[in-house]
Amino acid sequence: MIKNLVRGLAALSLTLAPLTATPPAQARAPEPTVLPIGVAISALPLDTESRDGYTRSAFRHWNAGANPSDGCNTRNEVLISEADTAPTIGPRCTLTGGSWSSYYDEQMVTSASRLDIDHMVPLAEAWDSGASGWDAKRREQYANDLGSERSLVAVTAKTNRSKSDKDPSQWLPPAASAQCTYGADWVATKLRWKLTADDAERTALEALAAGCAGTTVTYEAAP
Repeated sequence: MIKNLVRGLAALSLTLAPLTATPPAQARAPEPTVLPIGVAISALPLDTESRDGYTRSAFRHWNAGANPSDGCNTRNEVLISEADTAPTIGPRCTLTGGSWSSYYDEQMVTSASRLDIDHMVPLAEAWDSGASGWDAKRREQYANDLGSERSLVAVTAKTNRSKSDKDPSQWLPPAASAQCTYGADWVATKLRWKLTADDAERTALEALAAGCAGTTVTYEAAP
C-alpha cells in the first residue's frame, strides 16, 4: 500500500512539474534589398525640394560613434573602418600612419588630416528631400550613420569640398571609374532613409545609369 502511495505521489509530481520553456528562435536580420540601378532609381519618390529653414547645426555630428567608450567619434570610426593600411590609434583616438584610397578621384592618401568624411547625400540635400520633417534625434542618426558603408565615405578634402551640397545633376566624381558606384551609393542612401528626388536629380541619375549596365543598388531601411 505504501509503495502504491509513493508511486501515486511521484506520478502527481511529474504531472504538476512546470514545463521547460522552449527558448524563442532568434530573430533573423532582414535581408538587404538588391535592385538593378534603373529599377532602384524609379523607386525614388519624386517631389520638389525646399531648403527653407536649413542650418547645418540641425544635424548633430560627429557624435561618439558606435562605441562611446573607445574615445573615437564617428569621423574616426569611418577612417579606421575604411583604411587600406590600419592607422595607429593613440590616446583620445589620435590616428597616425595608415593609408586610404579616395574612390572619388583615385588618390592614395597617407594622412588622415587630408581626408574628409563625406555624407553621400549631403546634409542640405537630405533636408531638402525630407529630413526637414524629422526630429533632432533622427537627423543625428542620419548624420552619423555607421549602419551602412554607403552613407559615409572617406575621400580627399578637395573632392568633398568640390561636391559640397550638390546632387548628381550638379556634380559627379572626377574619376570616371567611380561614377557608377557613386550613383548606386547615392540611390541606396536615399532609399535607406526614404528621401525623395526632384526631376533634375532623377533625370541625371537615369542618364548615369544608362552607362552602368550590371550595376546594382543594395540597401537596408534605416532603423
